[in-house]
Amino acid sequence: MNITKNIRKVATEVLLNEARALEKLTQFVDDDFEACVKEINQSKGRVVVTGIGKSAIIANKIVATLNSTGTPSLFMHAADAIHGDLGMIQNEDIVICLSKSGNTPEIKALVPLVKRRGFKLVALVSNIDSYLAQQADYVLNATVDAEACPNNLAPTTSTTAHLAMGDALAVCLLELRNFSSEDFAQFHPGGALGKQLYLRVDDIMASRELPVVDLKTPLKDVIIEISSKRLGAAAVTTPEMELLGIITDGDLRRMLQKGIQIETAKAEDVFSKNPKTVESGELAVKALQIMQQNSITQLVVVKESKVLGFVHLHDLLKEGIV
Repeated sequence: MNITKNIRKVATEVLLNEARALEKLTQFVDDDFEACVKEINQSKGRVVVTGIGKSAIIANKIVATLNSTGTPSLFMHAADAIHGDLGMIQNEDIVICLSKSGNTPEIKALVPLVKRRGFKLVALVSNIDSYLAQQADYVLNATVDAEACPNNLAPTTSTTAHLAMGDALAVCLLELRNFSSEDFAQFHPGGALGKQLYLRVDDIMASRELPVVDLKTPLKDVIIEISSKRLGAAAVTTPEMELLGIITDGDLRRMLQKGIQIETAKAEDVFSKNPKTVESGELAVKALQIMQQNSITQLVVVKESKVLGFVHLHDLLKEGIV
């Protein structure tokens, strides 16, 4: 058998098996799921997510997703919980316990402790007849027919199902709380994602070295202005800084091809009217979109048609927006 083809076949089967399992989860979005979402949304406490083994790893990811979408959450390892970490749960917190079987010794030891202290317990399980499911206030059913592992042993499809159900829970809470992109940016200030959500053109525009000429500026002086400011262009404005047009390196090359005399030419002879602009206060990622749509490398930043500066593709590259 061709080993490469076998690898591809196995990989394809795994992905299809997991995709079918996720599709089946839609049948389990039931009254318990809806009641659980409402309970968390109305709670003044946090969401404590716990599990053991692979479930603990998935629990950590669910916590990260909840936190980043406005639902305060923390992870508690099920084994550590029964050895002191149970003290991290505060009044009005809600506990979500992940377990495929719902019958592991650590879970059986933890559940009575959680219930005894009066915390709401949510079971995210693949066995609704399990001890955990029977004891929980709400059951999030993530039952799968089989693991993607050929021996039906390694947690694969089940962990994927638990992760997806956690995502569904987080997004429902996000929707209920009207969690906006601005809210999202507050929790993601770092990295390229954060900058796309909060960095604005005013933060990066080259306003200190603003290349500006008027219609009557001699072309020699225009070239000097463009070269000295190193933005590859100059804005053509009125004395009041009203934008009239732009002269780019490309305009100068086209001028030479047309045979215009550089000694006598002025800015008005070569400038392009109606240049692409971006409004002051706009997100930097919006400037990038305009550049990409028009295959250009710079935009004039304006406010009520008055020139404030330039934003260049290099600025966006430097900030990691691209």
